[in-house]
Amino acid sequence: MKSRRSTIPNKLYFLHLQNVPIFEQLQIEEALLRADTRNFCIVNSGSPRAIVMGISGKPDELLHVERVRQAQIPVIKRYSGGGTVIVDEETLFISFLFAKETIDVAPFPEPLLRWSGELYAKSWNIPEFHLRENDYVIGQKKCGGNAQYIRKDRWLHHTSFLWDYRESNMEYLQLPPKRPQYRLDRAHSDFLCRLKDFAPSPQTLIGQLKTELVKRLYIQEITPQELSFPPHRQASCLLSI
Repeated sequence: MKSRRSTIPNKLYFLHLQNVPIFEQLQIEEALLRADTRNFCIVNSGSPRAIVMGISGKPDELLHVERVRQAQIPVIKRYSGGGTVIVDEETLFISFLFAKETIDVAPFPEPLLRWSGELYAKSWNIPEFHLRENDYVIGQKKCGGNAQYIRKDRWLHHTSFLWDYRESNMEYLQLPPKRPQYRLDRAHSDFLCRLKDFAPSPQTLIGQLKTELVKRLYIQEITPQELSFPPHRQASCLLSI
């Protein structure tokens, strides 16, 4: 029998992962999307280096394939759309998974981006932090990129934030053929910024986010050991390049 609290409509389970590879995180997200009905916020940092592409991404168009191959960097195709990112131990991942009726936001890309942008801006109070096109930016520079998956009864919105990054990592990515208008033809080093220049620590940002979420939803912590999934379709995969 389910407890009364398990049926609270605005209940949000908070799953805080640490040092979990991004491929494993994506597998958890996809399982929760397809085989669970609860609402989740998933936070993760400390993932080993990897390249993550959207479901329709083509390595030859988006990567310097030979460099990636020589460096033996795993390439992952995730279940959602969006662009290509290289992530590592300094990337902060935050994902939201909601049943459509939980919060008052239309389940379409632009309203979801506005909702999440407002949430982060209110939580972190970083001057000049705002949503621009599909990115989170500080001033004119990107600090986080997004992707979404929207289905009949649920939606998922996930973000990779740059707490810090190594400029050498950007040498594995080509300038994408489709890019935000505000980027123009700026190289990665002229287009990106680091959250560490605006906040004391990733833990501070996570704590501030939780403080804001508690004002809006009933929050319950959950551990990976408490999760279990029935069989489900899996679209995320490792690529051989």
